[in-house]
Parts: sequence; structure tokens; C-alpha cells
Amino acid sequence: MSRPIDCRIIENALLARLAARVLGGQAAAMVIGRRLLLWGVPAQAFLDDVRWRRHEACHVLQYHRYGLAGFLLRYAWQTLRHGYRHNALEVEARAASDQPGFDERVQFHP
Repeated sequence: MSRPIDCRIIENALLARLAARVLGGQAAAMVIGRRLLLWGVPAQAFLDDVRWRRHEACHVLQYHRYGLAGFLLRYAWQTLRHGYRHNALEVEARAASDQPGFDERVQFHP
């Protein structure tokens, strides 16, 4: 296995707050490149949630695969065309949340 991708956790991020509001939740996580933006949840609670960690690790790997602009364009297009729930990148990330060891490819740090 190659070296894990490093991803920095940023708590109380305003963009994640906006995401939480749009999605109607109290907490949210969103990845932008190699940064994980959190709102309404401390970093340790995120790290302790293996399914959530795998989901966000998948988004980090998607950024790695497509690049920043490529990911953002795909994500926006998929969401506009199919909605958030059926966005292919979200579908892939939800599937990753059930794959043991998937999050080993990304190292999250506060």
C-alpha cells in the first residue's frame, strides 16, 4: 500500500456550517482538497466515527483522482443533474463507508 494522503481537520468552518444549513443538519463535514471542514462536531468525535471517516476519506481520494477543479465541477454537475442524494460522488462515498480499511488510505489530523 502506498503512503496515506494527509488531510488536515479544521473545526468550526463556516463553509461546513453553510453545508449543514443547506442539508438541514446540526453537523456537517466537507472536504476541499486535503482539508476536512467540520461544523457542529469536534474533530475527535469525527475521528471516532469509522463510517463517517471512511465516507470523507473517499472524498479526499476523489479529489486526489480528479484534482481540485475536476472534483468541484463533477460534484456541482452531478448535484445539479441528479440531486445531492444521487450524486455519483456521494453514492461512491456512501458505499465506501461500509468498506473495512477504506479510511487507511487517508490520514486525518487536527
